Amino acid sequence: MRKYKKYSNKLSFKNKLARFIWSSCWLIFFRPFNLPIFNFIRIFLLRIFGAKIGYGCKIQATVKIWAPWNLEIGNLVAFGANVLCYNPGKIIIRNKVAISHGAHLCAASHDYTKMSNPLATKKIIINDLSWIASEAFIGMGVEIGEGSVVGARSVVLKDIDAWSVVSGNPAKIIKKRILQ
Repeated sequence: MRKYKKYSNKLSFKNKLARFIWSSCWLIFFRPFNLPIFNFIRIFLLRIFGAKIGYGCKIQATVKIWAPWNLEIGNLVAFGANVLCYNPGKIIIRNKVAISHGAHLCAASHDYTKMSNPLATKKIIINDLSWIASEAFIGMGVEIGEGSVVGARSVVLKDIDAWSVVSGNPAKIIKKRILQ
């Protein structure tokens, strides 16, 4: 059985306060500036709230990040419109990764085997040169191998091998990715 980092259902006051302040800043300063020239403001705000972000990243104004302090992004990463990063647990995105519009990265769930239904988290890792296509769902504890492609609307609940193309619900390997 996998080991999860567990939280009580009652999040700390500090966590709630930080998320309230972040959500307010997101609403007032992050989301309204939808033009590409304001990308530097969005990255600046994420860094202020603890996100580790490399150079050359593009983040759309409609991206929703639950906890910037649990987000690590490498160089040359692009987030499309309406991407949702639900990250009570860590989300690590390496270099040259594309996350297409509407994708959902979910680093937490609940332990339904316990009466208290506590929050359980496990980090998501998306390795170099990967592409998460439109409206794909990446579940907690998943590692996407280097150079992999996750097809549109796929549901990934298990690790994906490097240089694979996967699709479906649940996602299955379609073929190996070969670059020309």
